[in-house]
Amino acid sequence: MIRKTWIRLGAAVVALSLVITGCDTVRNAGNKEKGAVIGAAGGAVIGGILGNNIGNKKNSALGAIIGGVVGGAAGTYIGDRMDRQAERIEEEIPGAEVTRVGEGINVTFDEKSGVYFATNKYNINSESSNTLNKLAGIFKEYPNTLILVEGHTDNTGSAEYNMGLSQRRAESVTSYLSGQGISSGRFTTKWYGEEQPKYDNGTVEGRAKNRRVEIAIVADEQLKQEAQQKTQ
Repeated sequence: MIRKTWIRLGAAVVALSLVITGCDTVRNAGNKEKGAVIGAAGGAVIGGILGNNIGNKKNSALGAIIGGVVGGAAGTYIGDRMDRQAERIEEEIPGAEVTRVGEGINVTFDEKSGVYFATNKYNINSESSNTLNKLAGIFKEYPNTLILVEGHTDNTGSAEYNMGLSQRRAESVTSYLSGQGISSGRFTTKWYGEEQPKYDNGTVEGRAKNRRVEIAIVADEQLKQEAQQKTQ
């Protein structure tokens, strides 16, 4: 099931949302409506604040999503498109962790969910290629999106080595998707080594989940302009 999440980030931002929209409005809103709430609070300005705060808390993929928020009726329009795209990803790649956040999508692949790298390796194996082929097909269905690809590792080995390994893995994913006919101009590729663990590196299971590739999907400028025009 797609996780539908709205990030809560601290007293100042929450208080601003409550003052402008009312507590019940925020609590009862769906993803698309929450995009409109942010629009009422200042759209891209508030989105930039949220993005910076999330990024500072070492959650860069979500920061990229929230940082580009449009808000208002246009945000609702974009959110509807993202809902449908998230559903397609979940249908085609059931092992992936798909999270709808604001006006974007966060997809996480670990060793058990479709994009797998052997120990100390960064080449795309047959299992990973099958998953990435499906993902490329969905990106072609929804061409007006930008894609951030991030590489992460656990804390086994030196920090310097892990940084390089996460770079090679992230770049191999981007390169593979570009080779499937997705424009390279849609991609941004980043890597963080062991700096952004999501799970406890003190356990075998936690380390396996931290060896992951994350993808953030957001609207490109053409979709944002379309949303503005359609909702004026």
